[in-house]
Amino acid sequence: MQTNIELEFKTKITAEQYNTLIEEFGLENNIFPQTNFYFDTDDLKLFKMHTVLRIRQKGENFKLTKKERGEAANEACESHVFLQEEKALDFLKNGFDANIIEINAKVHNVCELTTYRAKTTFKDGILFFDKSEYYGHTDYEIEYEVDSVEQGKKDFFQFLEDHGITYEEPERKSTRAYNAILKK
Repeated sequence: MQTNIELEFKTKITAEQYNTLIEEFGLENNIFPQTNFYFDTDDLKLFKMHTVLRIRQKGENFKLTKKERGEAANEACESHVFLQEEKALDFLKNGFDANIIEINAKVHNVCELTTYRAKTTFKDGILFFDKSEYYGHTDYEIEYEVDSVEQGKKDFFQFLEDHGITYEEPERKSTRAYNAILKK
């Protein structure tokens, strides 16, 4: 199992802003889908604890991730296990014992969200332009992953100012997907 600390800044954007940024950075032919399948207990224990357990599918690759809030606001602690396709498909269909990733619970797939993502390097980090679709909803956001919180925050907010984008904090993708199914 691999573990890392992820530092990121995010903001909601409009479809028009997303399309403008994709064009400005020449990313029209570099947008790739990834689907997040979220897992939880029958009583949504993980969701209530703000812990995300997902399998992300990118092409033929599958990665199981446990994501928990870090010490700082822009931090997330992630643990990863790479899965063979056969095992991932079995987990999607039948659920699994999450002890595999240090969660003492039997979990099953509760919802999913597909993101069409383009990325580009920017200053000391990576910018992601995301269009996400889930249960009849479509939304857009920018993520900026960095190694330094202070410099990353400065660069991110300067980028937003330079592009006329007003900062609007988005909910986590997992929260948006969960809320969409809970409101059904």
